[in-house]
Amino acid sequence: MKLILASSSPARRKALENCGISPRVIKPLADESYPPELSCTQITTMLARRKGEHVLKELDVAGDFALISCDTMLDVQGTSYGKPGSKEKAVKMWQRMRGRTGVAHTGHFVAVRRHGKTQTQCREATTLVYFADLSDEEIEAYVATGEPERVAGGFTIDALGGAFITGIEGDPWNVAGISLPLVRQMLIDMNVGWHQLWED
Repeated sequence: MKLILASSSPARRKALENCGISPRVIKPLADESYPPELSCTQITTMLARRKGEHVLKELDVAGDFALISCDTMLDVQGTSYGKPGSKEKAVKMWQRMRGRTGVAHTGHFVAVRRHGKTQTQCREATTLVYFADLSDEEIEAYVATGEPERVAGGFTIDALGGAFITGIEGDPWNVAGISLPLVRQMLIDMNVGWHQLWED
């Protein structure tokens, strides 16, 4: 079965490729704004669904396929963080995060189209993330690389930011932006085996 990844995240694509799956990647152009009063859970599941449904509407694919879209945010002491978007915001974010524990929230939207009929599910995974107590110098150096401003929560676990994560509780893949065990279960619930997505 073909797999479509409705995401521009290199980490999500790499996670799937490392598992023997080569997705067709389509960048969703859906509106990512949201009301400020929503929780991380509400935001990530809403945006994951919005991105996935947007790509589904534009899709021109023959035959059966599965589609995955995700959205990730970090909650630290009741404050929600997405992508900082600027070096200044990334520095301030890390000054608040260092030495603390955050919760990585990832909303997952999965659609399966088979014999012309489409099923969908939307679920969330959460993982506790323990951050090292970075010095100001380390924060400035990390932010200067450009990595933190481009990723949800201002950090990665699978690239330069990996040394700044002292521990996690839960699915490590979720911290990279896609919970592979959750996606597997969502596909099983729609009668698609994970192994059916592997390359021949």
